[in-house]
Amino acid sequence: MDAIRIERLTKTFRNGRKALDSVDLRVEEGEMVALIGASGSGKSTLLRHIAGFTASDPAPSHVTLLGRPIQQNGRIVREVRSIRRDVAFVFQQFNLVGRLSVHTNVLIGALSRVSLWRRLAGRFPRGERALAMDSLTAMGIGEHAFERASNLSGGQQQRAALARALVQRARIVLADEPIASLDPESARRVMELMQTLNRERKLTVVVSLHQIDVAMKYCPRTVALRDGRVVFDGASERLTPDVLHKLYGSSASELLTHHVAQAYAADPHLNVNSWIAS
Repeated sequence: MDAIRIERLTKTFRNGRKALDSVDLRVEEGEMVALIGASGSGKSTLLRHIAGFTASDPAPSHVTLLGRPIQQNGRIVREVRSIRRDVAFVFQQFNLVGRLSVHTNVLIGALSRVSLWRRLAGRFPRGERALAMDSLTAMGIGEHAFERASNLSGGQQQRAALARALVQRARIVLADEPIASLDPESARRVMELMQTLNRERKLTVVVSLHQIDVAMKYCPRTVALRDGRVVFDGASERLTPDVLHKLYGSSASELLTHHVAQAYAADPHLNVNSWIAS
């Protein structure tokens, strides 16, 4: 079954610019897919439409998650909240409440399963509290569970966001440039954890990235956007610097980390394996 199915999705902003232009996309359950594209290509907009945060233009279009429509023809369905329980959205800026403990932030993922009085009193069932602790441990930050979230580093906060996705029991993880503000080591750790969620827990992961070499290392499939359109959809290893240049022209350099951009400048036909290893 398709985890995500998108048909003819179009979004036009008030200034007349098309952020998405008749996008068709299918992601199977258990896939890990990278979304790449230069700034303004439509990556974040597409993720927000998949999650049902934003409605498309009022034209024939469909977004379906795990067989259930989340928006159709420019309208988000009434059942959006129940559908969204299966979807965890990981933001670039972590989206944690800094004054609350890490453990409490992660427990927020269980809100849909907890009665109203427990939510208001902040009294989560023992099983949910244990699940939150287990999830933090799995993400390698169990020892920070009862610290204020604001005391954690950026990489640790992003790992807490992934722990929250586990507590939510999500089946789909949508991550919007989750490593953009992280140092290289923290970024590596976060990508490895998302890869683990995909391989070992069988979660479907769609992650927008700004560097194609990161996509190639962690995601078997890459979808490339340009001006709101899908211009490439296939095996990540096929996205050589030469192909990127054909797709994006001078903007291709935006999608390469610094050391890869230098290698590309020296040899536009750089071998993919040496490119990633360099």
